[in-house]
Amino acid sequence: MRLLGKQTQQEFNPISPIWHGIDFELLDIDFDANFKMSKINTKRSGLWRYENFLPPSCTSNVISLGEGFTQIIKYENNYGVDLNIKLDQLNPSGSYKDRGASVLLSHIKSIGIQDIVQDSSGNAGAAIAAYAAAAKINCKIFLPKETPESKILQMRAYGAEICVVAGNREVAAEHAFEAAKKSYYASHCFNPFFFQGTKTFVYEAFEQMNEKIPDYIVLPAGNGTLIIGAYLGYIDLLKAKLIEIIPKIIAVQTEACNPIEIAFKANKKNISPIEKKNSIAEGISIANPIRASEILDCVYKTNGMVISVNENEILNSWIECSKNGHFIESTSAATFAGIKKLVEKVDAGSSILSLFSGHGLKSLDKIY
Repeated sequence: MRLLGKQTQQEFNPISPIWHGIDFELLDIDFDANFKMSKINTKRSGLWRYENFLPPSCTSNVISLGEGFTQIIKYENNYGVDLNIKLDQLNPSGSYKDRGASVLLSHIKSIGIQDIVQDSSGNAGAAIAAYAAAAKINCKIFLPKETPESKILQMRAYGAEICVVAGNREVAAEHAFEAAKKSYYASHCFNPFFFQGTKTFVYEAFEQMNEKIPDYIVLPAGNGTLIIGAYLGYIDLLKAKLIEIIPKIIAVQTEACNPIEIAFKANKKNISPIEKKNSIAEGISIANPIRASEILDCVYKTNGMVISVNENEILNSWIECSKNGHFIESTSAATFAGIKKLVEKVDAGSSILSLFSGHGLKSLDKIY
């Protein structure tokens, strides 16, 4: 395993308290998972059944709350597609972010760090706070002022120090970035160890779908932590010759904040600054995702696409899912709205994999 600067390719010690490269450049992990079905540890539950495919620093001191291996359901629909939904809203803190938090905090614990900072609009902060509590690590989280009170309460309950800033998501990130100069940045988008956790989404789905892959995988696109993780997971399966092609990655944004879609439609490799508008899908309302070029790269390399949905489409999807017994947060409903747009573009009978990414109790004030 190597820890490399994204632009400079300078190598850093992966078990040192390093979270950035030269001039605060992003870091990537050069790690060959060497995935083999025979090496899955079936004696372990959840995502840690894949411990043999995670970086060594993440497995020497495991911090787990029972996350992962959430059920996949066949979502009955009249859209003419085979729709598979993974119930990741049922993870311990209520979102798929627990995958990344468990693996990242395990790495942090193993290298002896005692204080971390994070910025979030809610779900990532809740996940990091939960696993920091389990690891007995001090945690400070910077939140934008529009963060739902239910999510703030959840983070406080875990014992995290909460700093609500007078500004939006980007301002919260600036505060956390500054604080991290004297601490360790447990960022779900900046820190590459987080993606080693989110890639387990793909491992699980591959097992649960009888070692078959879907034609399309539809994922939320805010900071892209699940998109990047899913791509890494499929690369592992591809290298293992268990699959011959990666499913088309469909990234979903809200029309109120869609810098990735704008870049995709212009066939650009990176985004340009945009003016962010309010959306009930605050979890994917990221005006300047720092790994935007990677998100676009994942979409381009899989012949996928970026879809944006409006507020009415999000609300109607939330109502539809609720009426079918699935109580999800508004950001998760945005992804479902993206599925409904996708089915208009694909062949009948196409196989689609997606997820419910967050629990409905997290965003009641966004709906009511």
